[in-house]
Amino acid sequence: MTRHPPLLSCFFFFRVFMIAFCCSAASSGHVANHGYYSNMKTGTDRERTEPPQGVSRRDFLKAAALAGGTVYLGLGGGVSMAKGKSRVSLVRTENRQSGVSESIKALNINPVKNKDVLIKPNFNTADLVPGSTHNDTLVSLVEEVWSMGAKSVTLGERSYPPTHEVMAEKGIFPLMEKLDVRIINFDDLQEKDWVHVNPKDSHWQNGFRVARPILESECLISTCCLKTHQYGGVFTMSLKLHVGVVPTTRNGFGYMRELHHSPHQRKLIAEINAPFKPALVVLDGIDAFVDGGPMTGKRAKGNLFLASTDRVAVDAVGVAILKALGSNDQIMKPKIFEQEQIARAAQIGLGASSPAEIDVFAADDQSREFRDRIAAVLTQV
Repeated sequence: MTRHPPLLSCFFFFRVFMIAFCCSAASSGHVANHGYYSNMKTGTDRERTEPPQGVSRRDFLKAAALAGGTVYLGLGGGVSMAKGKSRVSLVRTENRQSGVSESIKALNINPVKNKDVLIKPNFNTADLVPGSTHNDTLVSLVEEVWSMGAKSVTLGERSYPPTHEVMAEKGIFPLMEKLDVRIINFDDLQEKDWVHVNPKDSHWQNGFRVARPILESECLISTCCLKTHQYGGVFTMSLKLHVGVVPTTRNGFGYMRELHHSPHQRKLIAEINAPFKPALVVLDGIDAFVDGGPMTGKRAKGNLFLASTDRVAVDAVGVAILKALGSNDQIMKPKIFEQEQIARAAQIGLGASSPAEIDVFAADDQSREFRDRIAAVLTQV
C-alpha cells in the first residue's frame, strides 16, 4: 500500500471531504451551476477518484472540477452498465419519424422527463446519410424528446471540418431554432471547458479532453448511423460517434493526430467513452455503408432503427446487421466481440461483454423475422 507523508495525507483527506461536501451541496442546490463557460478548472492530483457513496457521477465530476484537477478515472470502475441483459429494440421501417418513435417507445423507458437533454448527432461532415445524421432523424428525435417531457433540448457537436460550416451546409440552424433547441458548437468552447480526463490503464499517452457539456449533461442522447470506417475505425456507430466530444487542433490540441496514428486506434475510441454514459442511443440504419465510409461508401438499405441504453450492445447489433447485409472482410471475418472497439469497451465495463448479455427484440410483428436473422448472426461463433 502506498504511504503518504503526513502533510500530503492531510491534504488528500481534506480534498476528499471537500469533494463529498461539494457534491452533496450541488445535489441539494447549494452550489451554483456555473454552466459551460464558468471559471471551473480541473485538478492536479493523480489519485484515482471515484464518487462517494450516494453521489451521482454528474455531481461528482462537477465537484471535482470545482475543487480543481484533472479527472482521474479507473477504466472498468467508471461509468459502466448495470448487470443484466442489455435490451436493443429493432424496428423495420423506411420512415424515419416512425423509426425514431417506435424504437424508443419499445424500450418502455423515459430517461428525459423533466431533464435538460443534450443530443449528440453524427455531423462528422455534411455528407448525405449515412455520411451524417439525416435531418429528418434529428427533427423526429427532438420532437420525440419534447413529447416525452424534456425540460430543455440542446444539440452539441464537433465536426471534422469547422463545425459551423457543417451545420450551415446541412441547414441545422433554422431547423433547431424552429424546434426551440439551443446549439453548442464545441469549436467555440474555451480551453477550460475541455476537461482533461486521464483514465487509469488507458492507451492514450496522457489522457484526453472531453467537452464539458458532455460531462455535465443531465441526460445525454446519442444518435448515430450504420456504416463502415475505412480509416482505421473499421466501423463507426455509437462508440466512434463520441470521438466528436474530443477537441481538435482548432482548439489547440493534438488528440486527433494521436488517435489516427496510434496502433491502438480502436482501443482509444472505446476509451473516449469511459467518462460519460448516454441515457439513450438511437441508430438510424435505413441507409448503410457496407464498405468505405465514413463520408461516402458502398451503399446498402438496412431499413431499420435501433434503440438502447447500452452503446456497446448497439454497436454489436450494428456489426451483426452489416454482416447480414454483406460487408468487407474487416467486418465479415472477425467475431463481433473480437472487434477491438467492442472488445475494449466491454473490457472496461461500458456495456454488454458478450452476445449472451444482449436482448435484441422486435418492436413489432413486421420486424420479427429480421430480428431473428440478426440475433442468429450476433451469436455466431
